[in-house]
Amino acid sequence: QVQLVESGGGLAQAGGSLRLSCVASGRTFSNRAMGWFRQAPGRERDFVASMTASGRRTDYADSVKGRFTISRDKAKNTVFLQMNSLKPEDTAVYYCAAHRLLYSGTSSTSLDYEYWGQGTQVTVSS
Repeated sequence: QVQLVESGGGLAQAGGSLRLSCVASGRTFSNRAMGWFRQAPGRERDFVASMTASGRRTDYADSVKGRFTISRDKAKNTVFLQMNSLKPEDTAVYYCAAHRLLYSGTSSTSLDYEYWGQGTQVTVSS
């Protein structure tokens, strides 16, 4: 079992930055790929970023490439999403997720993730 708790959301102005954190509990966390997804009102949950267990491979949605960075600190059981150059269209609830398989590659498909946090709201004003 893996439990995930996100934090770091809030209100930012366009062009600003926020850093989301996702603290995990569970002994298999360090062996799982992790992902960030987001869901805006009236929309489906969309992929944002993913990182393998080793941290060597990452994947990003086109809409956030060059602006967002996913990272992980295994010693602290934490995954981060650094969000720079924020835009109003980045407004959403952001979720971190742990892959259902151990030692998998990155994935942009929500069905590949078994464990989810409760989400943290990010609001970007223009």
